[in-house]
Amino acid sequence: MGGDRAPAAILKGCWEAAPLLDQNDCVLLVGDETVIRTGLDSSNLDPDKKALYKIIPTTEVIAMDDSPVEAIRSKPNSSISVMFRLASKGEADVVISAGNTGACVAAAQLRMRTLPGVARPGIAVLMPTFHGPVVICDVGANISPKPKHLQQYAIMASAYATAITGKSNPRIGLLSIGEEDAKGTTIVKESRKLMKDEPLINFVGNIEGRDIFTDVVDVAVCDGFVGNIVLKLAEGMAEGLFQSIVAEVQQAGASLLQQIQPLFKNLRDKHDYQEHGGAPLLGVNGYCLICHGRSDSKAIKNAIRLGKQLVNSDINTKIVQQIEKSIPAGEE
Repeated sequence: MGGDRAPAAILKGCWEAAPLLDQNDCVLLVGDETVIRTGLDSSNLDPDKKALYKIIPTTEVIAMDDSPVEAIRSKPNSSISVMFRLASKGEADVVISAGNTGACVAAAQLRMRTLPGVARPGIAVLMPTFHGPVVICDVGANISPKPKHLQQYAIMASAYATAITGKSNPRIGLLSIGEEDAKGTTIVKESRKLMKDEPLINFVGNIEGRDIFTDVVDVAVCDGFVGNIVLKLAEGMAEGLFQSIVAEVQQAGASLLQQIQPLFKNLRDKHDYQEHGGAPLLGVNGYCLICHGRSDSKAIKNAIRLGKQLVNSDINTKIVQQIEKSIPAGEE
């Protein structure tokens, strides 16, 4: 029920994901029963595929501007609250939402809890670049982290990068205002020392924002405040750049636009956040994908695909194993 285009786009994405589903899969549609039933009845899915969808009725909705923790406690029958209760009981393998990010993070911590040894969960986003995707963690779950949290983000995001991109020893960079050791806030400086001493990650040192796009790292670690700004800035720049190029080409003539349209489509698809579906909340005892608030049906379909991939990769087991081997935890 959450997201700028909910519930229509969410439901459409679920129907579009039908070809990705096996007979043992089940999509739990959590929300207003009447709305979901109407959507399912008009979905044009064949009976065998319709059987893979189950409605879990709820009567409350957490708005995008609701206070996260207060909303989880005051709206126990909201779609977000119910989804995470299902996951905590083992009745759902993956939670997917385009709703209130803070509420999702709060519900995950309250219901699913964190993995053994993990101090704070972090949201990891795949940022498309010319040299391939770069994982950025955190992009909004924790805006005031401690050094230990950032060190663990590096470990968890490294495991995620390996599982999704196939890189066996991903390069980890700490986002700062300069490459030098002395640059950055106190948190950045202390985090750098922890990461430098951590043998479980391939730490390359401090990086600047531009290094995300220049094949310097495979994973960029930062606090959620900085990460969210980087993410939204990159999205806006990509959209603005494409619009500018299209406008220039249109002025050059319709024939030129027609010739290079396939190229534009290919480039746009590579840099479209909806192609990646959603961002996993790493560190919680289960799998949670947080989708962009503006997600269309394509993003939801791809989130279901990514959710299956995460479960099959068993990345949480790998994260727990790495956290157990990491240098001893300090303050949480």
